[in-house]
Amino acid sequence: MPTGIIESLDHEARGITRLAGKTVFVEGALPDERVEYSCHRKKPTYEIARVDRIVEASASRVEPKCPHFGICGGCSLQHLEPSAQVAVKQRLLESSLWHLGRLAADRIYAPIHGSPWAYRFRARLSARLVPKKGGMLIGFHERRSSYVADMRQCPILPGRVSDLLLPLRELAAALSIRSAMPQIELAVGAAMTALVLRILEPLDANDQGLLRDFADRHDIVFYLQPGGPASVYRFYPLDERRLSYFLPDYGIEHDFSPTEFTQVNHAINRMLVRRAMGLLEVRKGERIADLFCGLGNFTLPIARAGAQAIGIEGNVGLVRRARDNAAANGLGDRVDYRAANLFETTPETFAALGRFDKMLIDPPREGAAELVKAIGADGPRRIVYVSCNPATLARDAAILVHQKGYGLAGAGVVNMFPNTSHVESIALFEKICL
Repeated sequence: MPTGIIESLDHEARGITRLAGKTVFVEGALPDERVEYSCHRKKPTYEIARVDRIVEASASRVEPKCPHFGICGGCSLQHLEPSAQVAVKQRLLESSLWHLGRLAADRIYAPIHGSPWAYRFRARLSARLVPKKGGMLIGFHERRSSYVADMRQCPILPGRVSDLLLPLRELAAALSIRSAMPQIELAVGAAMTALVLRILEPLDANDQGLLRDFADRHDIVFYLQPGGPASVYRFYPLDERRLSYFLPDYGIEHDFSPTEFTQVNHAINRMLVRRAMGLLEVRKGERIADLFCGLGNFTLPIARAGAQAIGIEGNVGLVRRARDNAAANGLGDRVDYRAANLFETTPETFAALGRFDKMLIDPPREGAAELVKAIGADGPRRIVYVSCNPATLARDAAILVHQKGYGLAGAGVVNMFPNTSHVESIALFEKICL
């Protein structure tokens, strides 16, 4: 059985070691550990392995809090002490910038991080009737599997939501459509908790009664989704409570529907917005773009600071929501929201937007390559880039620095998803060729 010393972690939180010139990715191993491992997938240039025995453990190894860790695919780093998780993610960010973009930031920002537990206010859980495992299962998928994990608790969910997992099983098992309800989506807001049931068959009268009783007993709101995302509607109770989250630093409340994109970690999102605003250094009268703006998470704070904010988003439904939120927060006259596919940006379409003093970019995992390629010589003097993928950030940063005349003034990680390998970050680019 081979033994190796783990050098670092990869982007999937697997330990990296070497064997006869090949890279070996060892699941469950941590940096600086000596482990015995067995390979279960061999390729010409690398192997995938799992830990059989830890010979010398890392000083940062801890006992996972969740009894389902290692089986459930929701977390991959609970065995690593939280501050060490942040350090690993910072190294992954810096490594991506250097190896993919040949860049080193002038300054490394202090990481944005918070509690590693009870932070996940958005989640998509699978539901499946599995008689061999005792009936209905509700939870995340098992690691690297389509099977549903036998979850009875979840410490990364808010406590009251974790406590609902077993009652939800009982409810789902009692429904007539228990074999035709594959998914439950969770959204926790400031004043309510919503559960969206994906239903492939209609509810009968008894089902409806069971849902109403459950909602009353557990103080949640049920939504139903009989088709695509646009088919979601509020089922019960039909009271005046709204799904929303607050940005108290800016006096802003964002309404959202349970299937619209919002950040899963409300506490970290507040810190992220604060950091982004500090890096933008918003001044009254400036014209600032918020690209991939969603429902206005950054746009409204920019407007509140006195700038004229232009929010651009490809999802028409989110644009409508953003406009409603701007009006509700008294900022409708300072924000101009537009719907456009930013993945198809050209120099001509970008120039047609007019000149911006500054710009914030918050793209999905695919990044914003076409957008940054389209920036002309009169591009904004300052760009803040919020990323959920170090690889595409590094690619886009290389374009900005090597082709567009910007310097990478700073970068740092944002631990939006503690106990997972997911790396979010924020970077500042400043124009140096005016």
